[in-house]
Amino acid sequence: MNPKILELNKKIQPYKDDVVNHYLYRRLNSIKDVAILMEHHIYAVWDFMSLLKTLQSILTCTSSPWKPIGDGKIRQLINSIVLEEESDIDQDGNPSSHYEMYLDAMQECGADTSNIKKFVANVTEKKIPKVSKGIDDFLKCTFDVIASKEAHKIAAAFTFGREDLIPDMFTSIVEEYNTDNNLNKFVYYLERHIELDGGEHGPLALQLICDLCGDDSKKWLEVEETAIACLIARKKLWDVILVKLN
Repeated sequence: MNPKILELNKKIQPYKDDVVNHYLYRRLNSIKDVAILMEHHIYAVWDFMSLLKTLQSILTCTSSPWKPIGDGKIRQLINSIVLEEESDIDQDGNPSSHYEMYLDAMQECGADTSNIKKFVANVTEKKIPKVSKGIDDFLKCTFDVIASKEAHKIAAAFTFGREDLIPDMFTSIVEEYNTDNNLNKFVYYLERHIELDGGEHGPLALQLICDLCGDDSKKWLEVEETAIACLIARKKLWDVILVKLN
């Protein structure tokens, strides 16, 4: 692994630990608790795609007439992740985005999907609707990074605040709830993420960081700062959900 990635991981590890080892996981004791988690976490599932699609728009050509943009290897990295995040195969064998899989899982366990559906229906390029302070703060962190239009910062939020974190985080949940029949679709969603993010997307995202930063020490520092900010935002979101559960 790139020495700079190893050094970066060492610096952000305490912040990752705060999320992966959060007490929230031990507080989940019922289907109702999981539903409350999902009703909040769905916003992170949704805005993850905004990070990814922004990267795609910056690093590849998504307009017409088409022109080759940037490095072919980077285009392949981004497009391969987009393909599976936006049009993966759901539990029934149908093409589906991971956001839509999550909505299906919410409905299966009785979670309320009306708020997120209303939110997505009203969101525009210029306006992110308000939800609640905890969720609003989390979304602000994400969209402040997106607004920078700097690919290495967006990739940092995508990689260290999401992709690189997901395998550990979701394994913690699956280990406790993989036997509950009312969570079959949620378990499928989690296991699919573990398979993709732990096996394919995580390493691809790390390679993307290396390609975007190269030997630029300023970019590596900004990647570190962005990663830490996003991990803190995720931890605060988990704190908010824990208060709701209590």
